[in-house]
Amino acid sequence: MGYRIGCDVGGTFTDLICVTPAGDVVLDKTPTTLDDQSRGVMIGIGQLAERFGLTLGELCDQLDLVVHGTTTADNTMIEMNGAAVGLLVTEGHRDEIEMRRVHKEQIWDPSYPAPPPIARRRARIPIPERVGHDGEVLLPLDEDAVRAGIRRLGQLGCTSIAVMYLFSFVNPAHELRTRELILEELPDVEHISLSHEVMARGPEFERVSTTLVNAYVAPTIARYVANLEAELRAAGYRGQLLIMQSTGGVMPPDYVARRAVSILASGPTGGVMGATVAAAAAGAGDFVSTDMGGTSYDLCLVRHGQPEIKTDWNWRYRYYIGMPMVDVQSVGAGGGSIARVRQGALLVGPESAGSTPGPVCYGRGGTQPTVTDADAVLGYLPATGFASGRMALDVDAARAAIARDVAEPLGLDVVEAAWGIERIVNANMANATRKVLAGYGADARSMAMIAFGGNGPVHAWAIARELDMGRVLVPKTAPAFSALGVLVADYVVDLLRSYVTPLSQVDVARLHELMVEVTDEAAKELAPTGLAPADVSTELCVQMSYQGQNFDMSVPVPEGTDLTEADLLDLAERFHDLHEADRGFAFRHQQPIVRGVRLVARGVTPKPGRLGEAGTCTDAAEARTGSRPAYFDDAFVDTPTYDGTRLGVGATVDGPALIEEPFTVVVVPPGSTCTLGEHLAYELVAH
Repeated sequence: MGYRIGCDVGGTFTDLICVTPAGDVVLDKTPTTLDDQSRGVMIGIGQLAERFGLTLGELCDQLDLVVHGTTTADNTMIEMNGAAVGLLVTEGHRDEIEMRRVHKEQIWDPSYPAPPPIARRRARIPIPERVGHDGEVLLPLDEDAVRAGIRRLGQLGCTSIAVMYLFSFVNPAHELRTRELILEELPDVEHISLSHEVMARGPEFERVSTTLVNAYVAPTIARYVANLEAELRAAGYRGQLLIMQSTGGVMPPDYVARRAVSILASGPTGGVMGATVAAAAAGAGDFVSTDMGGTSYDLCLVRHGQPEIKTDWNWRYRYYIGMPMVDVQSVGAGGGSIARVRQGALLVGPESAGSTPGPVCYGRGGTQPTVTDADAVLGYLPATGFASGRMALDVDAARAAIARDVAEPLGLDVVEAAWGIERIVNANMANATRKVLAGYGADARSMAMIAFGGNGPVHAWAIARELDMGRVLVPKTAPAFSALGVLVADYVVDLLRSYVTPLSQVDVARLHELMVEVTDEAAKELAPTGLAPADVSTELCVQMSYQGQNFDMSVPVPEGTDLTEADLLDLAERFHDLHEADRGFAFRHQQPIVRGVRLVARGVTPKPGRLGEAGTCTDAAEARTGSRPAYFDDAFVDTPTYDGTRLGVGATVDGPALIEEPFTVVVVPPGSTCTLGEHLAYELVAH
């Protein structure tokens, strides 16, 4: 077995994890190159090659696998700089996208603007055609109108075209014919998104929103992935490139290019998948995954070892995404979050200094004080030897920036201002965590926290204290944990076919047909991976809801195609039980509605034998490197420092302490202890 690399592109740093042929786990970081993220990925792989005493070509020649989590789709939606999109839509539904399910982010602000349109109204062309809910063609497709509409979109400069016809997920003939016409009229079109391929179910608003987002980000994703693949091939890599999806699994670029919307939030999702592996090793079934990077704080609730996956009401960047997504919530709170005073109040984030120019203390031209600058002033970060010895922090410059922009306007001294920045960003992250947990009815006091990201270990103690969480786990590979997460993720294909009927009127033969259809399609999608049948597991579900509900639930069908009419009553009971457990109520005397068939296929990928590297010093005193003043609550405390790379399994450190890892610092407050466990994660316990 050769080398395997997982990489995660964040807003500030590109993180890399490499598993060597000997099973060693090596991490590295490099600033994200926002103009072309693939350049930063290749720089990071080059840095890893240097550490192994290899050239870039030699390492790429020995690479078995590269797995990638990227923010390209997210950045496209944040900056709204995607493709010029046109929409062909069933006549009478041109303005469906404007209805937004009556969802408004600022419900008390009547002047709050609508989101920037992905397709301008003039680029939304109504097409005479109609298919009934049962798939019957009620009005044939007007091909002349389609051709005229395509030519109009071409004149408007549209390079990506979305198609959404009513009930195409039952009978896709009109959408498939429209694709043929588009290719005839606009052979150079960059991308075509057919709604029945992107989201094979209703309702229509959710489908048109998802299809538009897919059409908007797909050309950017295709160019980026093609560029990265070309650079890897040019460097000598002959293996497969896999891309992380928001469902928690990975797939090859061809699959992702057709469903580009599936990689929104893929980087944070990778972190969650890594956290589930680390938590399982530590025996933590229920926990909160928290990732504090340079730009954002991403969190996810994990119960019984499985992350919460939302199949409905997924809003991202003010657009609805109608597909299953690991429920990762983000707030603008990271090491690069900018602190400023506005109208006499101290605000921290969501604006970030990013990687360019970055925090003031990085010495790369940044002028606005950030959370990282406050961390440096308060003594949590080392002035020398930062970032695995590649950087020296300019603490004096950080102090001057905080004094100018925060301390003087508020009439505070520099330390009080820095502590104020610290308290506010910690409160923002704690409040975001409370909101997520409250939405699921979970109690933070009964849960552990898995803290990672470059800044997670620095702030985990303060967030846990605000939430009254007694157990915090910080993996040894925390600074690049999302990169490790994409490396441990499995292949995942998630398919759905619509079939809407009351349970009492279900045609079991039709259900069997749909189950076979999605099973065959999943096999085709996984065929290029070369997985053996024994490495693939599938779960069949029937989508069900109560009459009048907009959103359905996935009810497992372990019987598969052996399901009989007699089993439908058991299926109904399973739905009632699941609905009550998840949503708090059930109408057991009401007949459920069947909405479709869903299949989730998982193909197992190789996993690292361990999740980090430990030192040999079981007596923490042997790894002590000195001390420095660090601020806790209301005063500086002379705080011992330790070399984390030397600490062995079982080493215990009493707080206050600062455990310095190559790309982060584990802050242990007074009154807490920190032990490196066999699972290669530091465990902080408050007394």
